[in-house]
Amino acid sequence: MRKVLVTGIGRPGQVGEVVTQLFADAGDHLLLVDRELGTSRERAAALEAAGASASAYAADLADPAAVEQLALEVGEAHGRVDALIHLAGGWQPGAKVADSTAEQWSRILAINLMTAVNTARSFAPLVRAARGAFVFVASEAALPGATVAGMAAYATAKQGVVTLMRALAAEERAHGVRANALAPAAIRTATNERSMGADIAYVEREAVADTVLWLCSPAATAVTGQVIQLVPSATVRSR
Repeated sequence: MRKVLVTGIGRPGQVGEVVTQLFADAGDHLLLVDRELGTSRERAAALEAAGASASAYAADLADPAAVEQLALEVGEAHGRVDALIHLAGGWQPGAKVADSTAEQWSRILAINLMTAVNTARSFAPLVRAARGAFVFVASEAALPGATVAGMAAYATAKQGVVTLMRALAAEERAHGVRANALAPAAIRTATNERSMGADIAYVEREAVADTVLWLCSPAATAVTGQVIQLVPSATVRSR
């Protein structure tokens, strides 16, 4: 049974809900990480009630010491991580560079980039032990030619995630470890629908989950160091 660690599982209606369900359906043991242990436990209980296998953990992934402790706990309990899917992150309404504050930059960089850096650093040995895979979530804002006006901090953080992924892919290839990143447009989540409406073109959560599952599968053993763009389907779906 593979050990699949998913960070930032979030609340119902978010991407983590679908990703964890897909891996549970595949028969994997889920290691669920959220900032709040109650959230991780609720998701683990829901999966186990449906016959899946899951363990709950909590850590502030922006805190290097907390992530190192988390990796120790996971290592002691499971010995390896076959796949690590880093969903933790977030977007906030941006501002023009000249109007932005240091606090805005610090927060966006912390939740989107430093959580990924801390997770990669601390869990690399456990993923190495499994010759496993990392999957990070960047954004279409990190792609060449993207419109980034008014979202410089977010785009900078997500471009940093891409660079981190590429470095990890190159450095860990000799150990059999792969690393890739998704670059989705806006994803249909409960949070995004509340802020942007339900009737615009979104990338569906299921499309994200399917791509993540494939990247962590034997079918993708030749794929590493890649940024995979996810675009909305041609049909706008309303609810």
